[in-house]
Amino acid sequence: MRAVITTGTGGPEVIALGTADKPAPGKGEVLIDIAATAVNRADCAQRSGNYPPPPGASPILGLECAGRIAELGAGVTGWSVGDRVMTILSGGGYAEHATAPAGTLIKVPNAMSMVEAAAITEVFMTAYLNIFIEAGFKADESVLIQGGASGVGTAGIQLAKTLGAHSIFVTVGSADKARACEALGADRAILYKDENFADTINSLTGKRGVDVILDHIGGRNLAPNTACLALRGRLVIIGLMGGIKAELNIGRLMVKRQRVIGSVLRSRNVAEKTAITEQFKAHVMPHFESGAIKPIIHDVINLEDARRGHELMEANANTGKIVMRVNAELCDG
Repeated sequence: MRAVITTGTGGPEVIALGTADKPAPGKGEVLIDIAATAVNRADCAQRSGNYPPPPGASPILGLECAGRIAELGAGVTGWSVGDRVMTILSGGGYAEHATAPAGTLIKVPNAMSMVEAAAITEVFMTAYLNIFIEAGFKADESVLIQGGASGVGTAGIQLAKTLGAHSIFVTVGSADKARACEALGADRAILYKDENFADTINSLTGKRGVDVILDHIGGRNLAPNTACLALRGRLVIIGLMGGIKAELNIGRLMVKRQRVIGSVLRSRNVAEKTAITEQFKAHVMPHFESGAIKPIIHDVINLEDARRGHELMEANANTGKIVMRVNAELCDG
């Protein structure tokens, strides 16, 4: 099968279109003919040698896909060959075929294209898991989403808005991205290159701070994040672009009863991913079907252009998702 392969670790130049063995579904799994996949920041980290796949996962890049079921593994019920599905993956999305546990499958709504479906699972499930499940976000609370124009950011803005947030703040790198985030429902987009986001948040909230922060930077943001986190506030860290180490004011953490939560989705076991998928289907998918929430797509490229997709991602040039068509016929169907 066609697949994007890596010739080593390094920059985007180490990825190219090649071939790989077609996988076979194991017990409880299905084989998917992939219509489209998408580029995620984690793919760039894996390509660079900083985010190895979990044990047993495909070494091929790609953490999500949309397509049609081609084969059912032993014990799979409730699904049929030909069903249109989207899913998170532990790896293997940059290829013509991939396997996935049946419990992580989501039916693609009839009115949704495969390109749109390929832009949903990784970022919307990441945002939902970390804001609503890990941080326990409630209606009428406030949230700060670091990197509001990213795939996870644009997903988080829409989820928070639709599910009843009192205030939504984001950080962005440009005025264009600020306008895009505010059009999606953010109350204030903070230009992190020009403003101290912690000072701005405290000013906007009368020094109260925000209830939840979703952060993909890590070390560099730890101190300012906790400085603008409210009493009983929750900080969820999902990335390490700003380093793995930082100093923490433990006194403030204790007095304000703040919580710092580390979280990943990829390496969770099938039972956990299935439970998260079930909650996502129940609480989020109806909003896609009604049109209240939609995937935000920056660009659609082809599988052979994967290198360009990584270059766009690493240049922070995207607002929303970079989708890759794998099979144009399936995308059109």
